[in-house]
Amino acid sequence: MSMTGMERISRILKRKSVDRIGLFEHFWGDTQKAWTERGHLKPDEDLTEHFNFDMTEMWPFYCVADLDFKVETIEEDSETILEKNGNYAVLRRHKLHDATPEHVDFTVKDRAGWEELIKPLLKPERRRINFQGYKEAKEKAAKADRFFCWSGVNVFEQIHPVCGHEYMLIGMAMDSDWIRDMAETYSRLSIELMELLFAECGKPDGIWFYEDMGFKERPFMSPEMYREIIQPSHKKTFDYAHSIGLPVIVHSCGYVEPLVPGLIEAGMDCLQVIEIKAGMDILRLKKNFGHKIALCGGMDARNLVANDLKAIKNELEEKIPAVMKGSGYILHSDHSIPNNCDYETYRFFVDEGLRLGKYLNS
Repeated sequence: MSMTGMERISRILKRKSVDRIGLFEHFWGDTQKAWTERGHLKPDEDLTEHFNFDMTEMWPFYCVADLDFKVETIEEDSETILEKNGNYAVLRRHKLHDATPEHVDFTVKDRAGWEELIKPLLKPERRRINFQGYKEAKEKAAKADRFFCWSGVNVFEQIHPVCGHEYMLIGMAMDSDWIRDMAETYSRLSIELMELLFAECGKPDGIWFYEDMGFKERPFMSPEMYREIIQPSHKKTFDYAHSIGLPVIVHSCGYVEPLVPGLIEAGMDCLQVIEIKAGMDILRLKKNFGHKIALCGGMDARNLVANDLKAIKNELEEKIPAVMKGSGYILHSDHSIPNNCDYETYRFFVDEGLRLGKYLNS
């Protein structure tokens, strides 16, 4: 019997039997625009509904330190804009397409700057929460029987927008108490905001934390440094989710396999994205950790970008039978779908993946 998305994802995250693997995806904003212009989508069509994803998410919190700060434009040209934001960070953004902003400069570079400029501002104010947007997204997901996640950044992804990766990592090595204090402050703020939101609008079905802790073939920190500085705050936020009956999905781009045991110790229920080009291997993760956590992602987006149907088919045929064994897998690329992936390519990826991902006893 076919399950609803809510039923399917709930069981997959517990590694219980299901009718088929799960399905979810992330897209660059430019992708939907391109596919709409080519006639594959209706204007403003919901991609979740179009592809019938099993789950959806909503990001309701505003984490910038100074909510009253008016973004300052420092310079601008036809393609980019250099701005100072409410974290007092200077970032260069691309105006014509979605891209990670360039980190140019940071006002906060040490403990003194954090304690003077940022920490006093991090209070659980109602204006940090998009109550209405969360409520509407939750109701829409419930109506469609989709698994609904609160989503947002955890402590690593809240620290580096304030001081940048460079000063953050120097701080980890030279003043670990400073970074630990930042992590503890942000974990406390996240929980307090969740408590406000869920008391008023109800709980989601799961918690999805974004936490990019790796780059190519290396995590940003050693497992020992993770356990000493970041893990205590992860455990605090994961424990809060579990205390109200919610599973925890952790997204991390980059190579983070050395950190996975520590993340499991902290209480992670599912690891998401599993970036192949950074060195991640979903088959190895399934073998080593599949009895403890669910997995989401791990399908090479470069094949989708190349619109190489043969390579996509070969990868799915190699990986799906292994990762679906014993349940615990949600089909997703290993990043996000860019606009140079053809609609027909992504449609093939979904259809072929779900064909392979059906359980014989369902």
